Amino acid sequence: MSDERKTVKVWDRFVRVFHWTLVASFATAYFSTEHIGLLHKGTGYLALGLIGARVVWGFVAPSRHARFADFVPTPARLLRYLALLLRGREPRHLGHNPAGAVMILYLLSATLVIGVTGFLMTTDAFWGNELVETLHTGTVDLTLIAIAVHVGANAYESLKHRENMFKAMVTGRKRALHDEAAAPSDSLLDEWSDTLPSRSASLPRAHHP
Repeated sequence: MSDERKTVKVWDRFVRVFHWTLVASFATAYFSTEHIGLLHKGTGYLALGLIGARVVWGFVAPSRHARFADFVPTPARLLRYLALLLRGREPRHLGHNPAGAVMILYLLSATLVIGVTGFLMTTDAFWGNELVETLHTGTVDLTLIAIAVHVGANAYESLKHRENMFKAMVTGRKRALHDEAAAPSDSLLDEWSDTLPSRSASLPRAHHP
């Protein structure tokens, strides 16, 4: 098998389950009507719980590409990627590319805002509060646009790099990079162990008379 056809594990099971469960939760909450308000609220609270879990996972995940430290870009890195993107010369990434990372951060933040404002609208203190309602519905509308852009960007990347990005979020695997001989470590212990001296190297040599 050629190097181009080798696949490596990129998205761990938690990330994949989180992604598709959040998709289902958002869609269910959006299409729920006032006649099934309990379903609307339930899926909204589920989405909030998912966001909380993903934030924690972003710091403690044993898999490299699930961690925020792996994909949250600096402004300079983002601008450099966007400049290459505009020229059609953007590099392929195993994890989130810088533009995709910004989109992920927006979607996480927007879902949090939607969930929190939705909860506030059920309380006596904010019941009928126009500002909270406007923030809630406005963020939903912006998020729908962001989702369309996100899907379109993944379709573009699938065609550009000849790799099904949607399938990758199901299987968790992507085609290896040309300069990557093996899959990234799925364990922090594995990563740390690579930096530790071997046992044989650390033992003192015996002195023979």
